[in-house]
Amino acid sequence: MRLSKVERLFGTLLKEIGENPEREGLLKTPHRVAKAYEFLTSGYNKNIDEVLNNAIFEEKYNEMVLVKNIDFYSLCEHHLLPFFGKVHVAYIPNGKIVGLSKIPRIVDVFARRLQVQERMTQEIADTIQKYLQPRGVAVVSEAFHMCMMMRGVEKQNSSAITSAVHGAFQSDARTRNEFFHLINMKQPG
Repeated sequence: MRLSKVERLFGTLLKEIGENPEREGLLKTPHRVAKAYEFLTSGYNKNIDEVLNNAIFEEKYNEMVLVKNIDFYSLCEHHLLPFFGKVHVAYIPNGKIVGLSKIPRIVDVFARRLQVQERMTQEIADTIQKYLQPRGVAVVSEAFHMCMMMRGVEKQNSSAITSAVHGAFQSDARTRNEFFHLINMKQPG
């Protein structure tokens, strides 16, 4: 991303919406917005192999591994407005496990792109499937969309839930039900 070009574009945007980019409060806004977009779209510059950093390990564990309540923030590709919420990721190992901290990092790779929630959820599941080849993968994303809350239908309390399942989570109702039971359990404390 060329920051100087993005800064100029946001300066032009300020003018086009009727603002004065030379006003004291707006003088550095194009730069701040360009830096924010650099961060918010940093997922385009991430490589999953580098994110995983050889943190896949041989292990005989064969029960569900669940990392839940992973906070995420993304930008809707339709309006460039934020959507945010939580992602829950589970997999059933088939001889390989991944360092637990890598799962939220995978979520961030896909959240920090212009997105739709449906695709983001599927990309997370597909990535876990590709790299671990587990017996099953399940991902659920729950999000609030500013494009629905601030404009359009203006429904402040509505949220969207998407899921993607592979393997045992798709073919075995008991496994799928255990996953949904676990993600709905209250956390201790």
